Amino acid sequence: MLKTFAQGSLFGGGYGERTPWVLALPGWQHTHADFDAICADFDAIALDLPGFGSAPPPPEAWSTAQYAEHLAPVLDQMAPQVVVVGHSFGGKVATHLAAAQPDRVAAQVLTGAPLIRPLPGARRAAPLSLRVAKTLRRSHLMGEETVERLRQKYGSEDYRRATGVMRGVLVRSVNETHEVPLAAFPGPIELIWGAEDDQVPVAVAQAAEACCAQPHLVVLPGVGHFVPRDDPGAIVQAIARHRPAGT
Repeated sequence: MLKTFAQGSLFGGGYGERTPWVLALPGWQHTHADFDAICADFDAIALDLPGFGSAPPPPEAWSTAQYAEHLAPVLDQMAPQVVVVGHSFGGKVATHLAAAQPDRVAAQVLTGAPLIRPLPGARRAAPLSLRVAKTLRRSHLMGEETVERLRQKYGSEDYRRATGVMRGVLVRSVNETHEVPLAAFPGPIELIWGAEDDQVPVAVAQAAEACCAQPHLVVLPGVGHFVPRDDPGAIVQAIARHRPAGT
């Protein structure tokens, strides 16, 4: 059942009968329902991030740090120590929330999150025609409509589906890197990764591991990007390892 949190400013699902101590943040274009199988085992809240599911988009193209600021009031409805779980885009938001609230966050569980930008040369370059079109647009020699047609042809599926402010959020997020918030959090960070993740490969998790104070990397054979759906038990185990006393 859909619930509201933080005096009606946040939307998502509530699980369990006692004070929640697990906070789950889904990936891009996904909703709190991704965590139904996981949160069923805990007293938990899973949110729809602004722009997805029941939550309206932000007023402007927020950074993931701004998403975290928006979500922070939900902690007032939770236990003193919380385990924050984030998949993909939600994992990026989780790093900022934990870095800003280290006294409230007992641990992070991150999966499939593009936390570190690819090394130079590891990222596929945009097609030459699109790069040329953008250059011509900046010189006022080509219109935005032509550039947009090329974006629709060559851009990622997420980019093609995003419109308005959410396209701005996506572009901003893609260009972020999260070494600083990862390093700022002093507690445990579980990195639960699918070995076959073709969107955010294990190499990203290994690079992120080097930034964490207390990392624990688990690689799941035969599992791809959507770990919450394809191996929820691995996430459940990671959460349970950090259950705060008294919950």
